[in-house]
Amino acid sequence: MGKIRNKNLANLLLQLRFAPAKQRRKQVNCAEALLQTIDFRKDYPFDFVLFRITGFRPKDEVNWESIKGADLAEDLRIFIAKLSSQVAAEVSLENQKVYSVNALSEKLGVSGKTIRRWSKRGLIGRKFIFEDGRKRLGYLESAVNQFVKANSELVSRSQKFALLSNQEKQFIVEQARLLADKSKTSSRHQIIKRIADNLGKAHETVRYILVEYEKNHPDVPIFDKTFGVISPAQGAELYKLYKQGTSVEELKRRFNRSKSSVYRIINQRRARNILTKRIDFVASEEFLEQAARGKILAEPFHLDLITQQVNEPVRPDQQFRQPAAEPSKSQVLNRDIEMGLFRRYNYLKYLVCVSQAGMKPAEVSSRRITEIENYLEEADRIKKVLIEANLGLVFGIAGKHAGRGANLADLVSEGNLSLIEAIDRFDYTRGFRFATYASWIIAKDYARKIPAEAFRPDKAGPASFEQMQLDARSKPAADVVAVERAHHDVVQVIRDNLDQREQYIILNHFGLLGSLVKKKKKTLKQIGDDLNLSKERIRQIELLALQKLKQSLSIEQFELLTV
Repeated sequence: MGKIRNKNLANLLLQLRFAPAKQRRKQVNCAEALLQTIDFRKDYPFDFVLFRITGFRPKDEVNWESIKGADLAEDLRIFIAKLSSQVAAEVSLENQKVYSVNALSEKLGVSGKTIRRWSKRGLIGRKFIFEDGRKRLGYLESAVNQFVKANSELVSRSQKFALLSNQEKQFIVEQARLLADKSKTSSRHQIIKRIADNLGKAHETVRYILVEYEKNHPDVPIFDKTFGVISPAQGAELYKLYKQGTSVEELKRRFNRSKSSVYRIINQRRARNILTKRIDFVASEEFLEQAARGKILAEPFHLDLITQQVNEPVRPDQQFRQPAAEPSKSQVLNRDIEMGLFRRYNYLKYLVCVSQAGMKPAEVSSRRITEIENYLEEADRIKKVLIEANLGLVFGIAGKHAGRGANLADLVSEGNLSLIEAIDRFDYTRGFRFATYASWIIAKDYARKIPAEAFRPDKAGPASFEQMQLDARSKPAADVVAVERAHHDVVQVIRDNLDQREQYIILNHFGLLGSLVKKKKKTLKQIGDDLNLSKERIRQIELLALQKLKQSLSIEQFELLTV
């Protein structure tokens, strides 16, 4: 059914829940009358809308924003459906005929999908209780007659999509085969158009019949190039060849597809690749500001020049020499540049996360995909600069642990992994230098992975990190009491670090208000209804909240939250 986008109209619907049923039925009629008069080109003040629906005019002047006609019409349709659902009457009590979607599609000779599509063109429906006792969308005969009268050409054109008999379908197939054999120069589109014009049918009706035929009879295609969706295996192969440099013209020939089809398959694969990436970012309230994109991304940030301020990467012949105790100052970025890099790095990943949440591979445009790929590419470049700028830090800390039971090569390798993790988890908004945080992370990982025996020369010699990690994993698992305690700790961290709205979303979506045995979870849509926000907005707030928690929870606690 959708959600009312205008907050004032949504609040009005909430307030009307407490009005008498008779009054609400009257207001449904008033809302329908208003909808029939809406001009999509005009703007409407909300006090006018309020008066037309309820007959009430506020005494005090309220600075309400105007609503565009097209937006108001869409919201009113949802408003009518939801309000009528609250006071749905049995169809037998109406003084005129009420059509269900199926009954109306049969009466007008169109599909049910067409009937629903007409709702956006002015066909007004409301909820009724039908003979089977179920509450469904219905259409009053007066509303249907009014729509047909005002849209006679649209109805007539749509009726050309009426279902055809098997004999009529077979005739269309034979005509298409005859024209395809007779005129090799005519395109598929031209042949379909010619048949549709001759038979007085819609172009889409003829196309659909031919698509279905070739799908069911792949051994006897009508056209040289087949209809239908490419198989997943073929799509993967096509995209692989494209990435290897195969031209679109060659892909057209090899896979027997049109140019537009090849590009569509490539874009869908690019979109799926974006959706499979797991992106984490450090949240900031700044990201939710309306001007955030222009404020953060519009700043001149020349990575090539910044890279020149960072020392050259360590050469292979120097990689495992005994490092200095501390990194040289030239290897560390100054505070302003460092904070700017982390700010931009996390905002780019935030934009990708938001895009992932609402992305549909079949619908996203090539331009949008390229934009997201550019975000990811720039984020990777920033991460590379941050890694190279702090390699000396890893060498310095690794050198201090080299004589404690692990060789330097293993220490540097593990230290680099810890550095990468630190870059992804560093909260730049707290004002600390990254070197301080990274040093703590690297040293903590060394302490966790190097067994205690490694510090005793009489019992331990040089050991590999593989053995150290094996020893670390040999600890017994936590018992039920420990898990319960950890559960309470997680809830406490949530209450300490999130605002009330974020707490409500996290606690309810992940079921932290119930017991561990039976979690009471709510969907994003249910939470959105509770808070009068869209599902997409709830998803964005949850995303930011989770990123905040990631900075406060241990890895084990975060996994407990999301399991």
